Amino acid sequence: MAKALKSLSLNTKEIIFQIVLYTLVFLFYSFDKNDPGVTLAQILTFGSYCAGAIFISYYLMPSFLYKKKHWKFFGGVLLTIIALMLIEEVALEKIFYSGTKRADIFPGIYFVFFDIIPVLTILSGFKFGWDALKKQEQIEELKNAVQESELQYLKSQINPHFLFNNLNNLYSYAIERSSKTPSIILELSSVLRYMLYDCKENFVALPKEIDHLKSFTQLNELQIEERGEVIFNTQNIKPEYKIAPLILNVFIENAFKHSTASQSENIFINIDIKVCEGNILEFECKNSFSPMGNTQSLSKGIGLKNVKKRLEILYPNAHKLDITSKENLYHVKLRINLKT
Repeated sequence: MAKALKSLSLNTKEIIFQIVLYTLVFLFYSFDKNDPGVTLAQILTFGSYCAGAIFISYYLMPSFLYKKKHWKFFGGVLLTIIALMLIEEVALEKIFYSGTKRADIFPGIYFVFFDIIPVLTILSGFKFGWDALKKQEQIEELKNAVQESELQYLKSQINPHFLFNNLNNLYSYAIERSSKTPSIILELSSVLRYMLYDCKENFVALPKEIDHLKSFTQLNELQIEERGEVIFNTQNIKPEYKIAPLILNVFIENAFKHSTASQSENIFINIDIKVCEGNILEFECKNSFSPMGNTQSLSKGIGLKNVKKRLEILYPNAHKLDITSKENLYHVKLRINLKT
């Protein structure tokens, strides 16, 4: 039944909802334990109330209330109530209660508050609630679309950023006619293949991302040669875990840039990735650097800003990022609640 309702269009679901609502309200309206049964007078009277509620819900509310024309809306509601009172007093009561005391007495405010207004309030109020839910769904859809567009924009910034840096390195090796140039091209091809074809989704299998990070690290490690040490450790990487692609790239890339931009020797980079109990990924990246080097702009680059923004979008209240710089050590520690 739930699947069948889900497949219905929004208009059809609203019609079904309104039919059920009006039926339930009519049952409560016509119920009288001292006089069971439904009379033609009750049906016609409630029918006039339904007509008033439909006029308010489907004309006055979208035409005035939702456009913030409040005085016109409330004026229209007041005229609708007066019209319903006149229909009941002038026509219906004269027909069904002719010759009785009820036909001669104009109930006025009593009927407004205890007969007409409650029914109109319930029927129109539920319509207002339905419209509010529909509007909220539209807002959520728009919000998701904006986030998806923003994510794609951030990803498109990451790829050229990475490519620009590594093509510069490749150019330097090519000028020097280094024997490592073919290896660099091979590693760069592998990394770009992953970026362009394997990480189009918002989340990818964790082992695939780790394999990419290993290639990414090896590619950057070629810049160091014999000038230092690079350590890459992983633990408890299982295929059922998923992670947003290219999240960790930026931290590793910054580690190499920090070190190589400020040091000519004794470079140290330690990357440690593990998954703890509760699907918590712990990523740590430590790198040495010289405080006298030109590293201030590296911590404020476009890559780091992008990854922080992506973390906010993809892992709201599900990540913790700590970046510290003490003496000659730059330390990034990131914890993420992984998806499965």
